[in-house]
Amino acid sequence: MAWPKGTPRPEGAGRKKGTPNKITADIKALAQEHGATAITILATILTTAESDQAKIAAAKELLDRGYGKAMQGVELTGKEGGPVVIAASDLDEKL
Repeated sequence: MAWPKGTPRPEGAGRKKGTPNKITADIKALAQEHGATAITILATILTTAESDQAKIAAAKELLDRGYGKAMQGVELTGKEGGPVVIAASDLDEKL
């Protein structure tokens, strides 16, 4: 049941912390049954496809699964591209 925004939920409502979501756990288990086949198919596409685009897509998928997705850099700047300045008063407000 969806609760209206800003409305507190009754105590004890929802799943307890750490309890796995049964629906997504079932889907994940089903997908994992086909993992080896999917990897084999991707490897076959990588080595036999005529299209460079298909080879690149297969290679990317294999690398993402084998080594994790590449980290993306994030650059943070302050006002007008300057350094980020944190005042002590800003920290006091958050605490």
